[in-house]
Amino acid sequence: MTTETHRSAARLGPRGRLILITLCGATFMTGLDYSIITVALPEIGRDLGFSSASALQWVATACLLPTAALMPLFGRASDMIGRRRLFIAGVVTFTVFSLLAGSAPGPGLLVAARVGQGVAAAMIGPTALALMTAAFPEGPQRTRALGVNGALLSLGFVIGTIGGGLITSGLNWRWTMLMLFGIGLLVLLGAITVVREPAGRGRTRLDVPGAILASGGLFALVYGISTGDRAGWGSAPTLGTLLAAAALLGAFLVVEARHAAPLIPLRLLRRTTVKWGMTVALVTFGMCGGATLLLSIYMQDVLGYSPLETGLGFLGEGVAALLAGTLAARLIGARGTVTTIVTGLAVQALGTAAMVFLPAQGGPVLLLATSATMGFGHVLTVVAAIATITSGLDEADQGVAGSLAQMPTFIGAVGVAGLTAIVAARTEALAPTTTEALATLGGLHTAFLVAGGVALLGAVAGGVLLRRANTGRAAERSTGRPAERSLAA
Repeated sequence: MTTETHRSAARLGPRGRLILITLCGATFMTGLDYSIITVALPEIGRDLGFSSASALQWVATACLLPTAALMPLFGRASDMIGRRRLFIAGVVTFTVFSLLAGSAPGPGLLVAARVGQGVAAAMIGPTALALMTAAFPEGPQRTRALGVNGALLSLGFVIGTIGGGLITSGLNWRWTMLMLFGIGLLVLLGAITVVREPAGRGRTRLDVPGAILASGGLFALVYGISTGDRAGWGSAPTLGTLLAAAALLGAFLVVEARHAAPLIPLRLLRRTTVKWGMTVALVTFGMCGGATLLLSIYMQDVLGYSPLETGLGFLGEGVAALLAGTLAARLIGARGTVTTIVTGLAVQALGTAAMVFLPAQGGPVLLLATSATMGFGHVLTVVAAIATITSGLDEADQGVAGSLAQMPTFIGAVGVAGLTAIVAARTEALAPTTTEALATLGGLHTAFLVAGGVALLGAVAGGVLLRRANTGRAAERSTGRPAERSLAA
C-alpha cells in the first residue's frame, strides 16, 4: 500500500472525527484523573485534615482498585447489555462523582467519591475501546484511531502532572475535580449525539461465579502490589493478599473452563495474538510506568524540583507521545504490528537505559531527550499491542477484548513495584559511602538499566513469538488446517 493510498484509507470523515474525539476524550479524562490528583495530594491532606500519609494515599488507591477489579465484569456486560448504554452510564457516573469529590467537606466523602470514579472508569475503559473498534473497521482507520487514543492516554498523564501543579498553586485542589466534571459533560454530549450502538450484542447470561472470582482476584492483586512497598514485601498482610489473589485467579480459570457462557472465554486467552499482545503491553506499561515514577523521584529528591517544575520535566514525554500516536498508524500500515512492537520496545529500551547518564545536577536537555525517547517507543508499542489484541475477533467479543487490552495498564504496577524495590535496595547499599542524594541517584541508575533491559528482552521475545503467530495464521489460511496446536507447542 502506497503512502497516499494508506492516508486515503485512514481518513475518518467528519462524523468519524466526532466519534473519535468523544471516545478519546473519555480515555483522556480517566488518564488525567490518575495523575492530576497525585500532584494535589499534599494540599488535599492539609485542607481536609487527613490523619496520616498512609490515609491520604487512599485518595489515589481508592480509584485504582475498583477500576482494575471490575473491568473484566463491565467488559463482558457491555457485550450483553449494550456498549453505548454502559459507556454513557460510566461517563454520567464519573461526572457526578467528580463533582462530589470537588465539593467533599472531609476525607470520608472524598475517598468514597474516588471509589465512584474508579467504578465509572471501569465502565468507560473497555466500552470506549470496544465502541472504537466497532466504529472504525479493522485496518488503517482503526489503527489511526488507536494511535490517537494511545497518544491521548499518555498525554493525559503529562497534562495532569503539569495542570495539577498549576491549579493547586494558583487556585485550589478542588478545581482539579471540577475540571474533570466539565470534561465529563462535554464527553457526555458527544456520547449522546454521535456515538451509536454497534450490532452483534450477545444474549447470554452473566457468569456470576466468574465475575466474583475475577473481581476478587484482581482486587487482591492490585491491592497487594499497591500497598506492598509500605507494608513490606515480606510482611504477612502483603504475602497473604498476593497468595489470595493467586488462589482466586486460579479458581477463576477452573470455573471459566467449565462455564457455558464464561466471563472471559478461555479461547480468547488461548489466542496467541491475545496472549502475547497482553504480555507485550504488560512489559511496556510496567517499565514505562515504573521509569516515569522514578523520574519524578529523580527530579524532586535529587535535583530539588518543585511539583510544577517536575510536571514541566515531563513535557518531552508528552510531546513524543503525541508524535508517536500520529505516526503509529503509518508504521503499522507499512511494516505491520509485529515490527512496530519490536521497534517501539527497542526505542523505549534505548531511552530508559540512557537515563543511567542523568547527572546529580543540571542536565535538563538529557532529561527531556531520554524521557521523550522512552515515551515515543512506549506509545508505538501500546498502539500496536492493542491492535494485535483486538484484531481478528468476532464483534460479540470486542467488549471482553477491550477489557483485556486495558488490564496491563493496571497489572503493570508490578513493574513499578519491582523497580522501586531495586532503587531502595541499591540506595541502602550505597548510603554508608556517599551522600543521600548520590545514593538515591545510584539506585535510580540501576533501576533504569534494569527497565531498559526488560524492555529490550520484551522486544526480542515479543517479536519472535508474534511473528510465529502470524506465520501460523498464514499457514492456516493457505492450507485450511488449524495452526493453534503447533503454535502453542
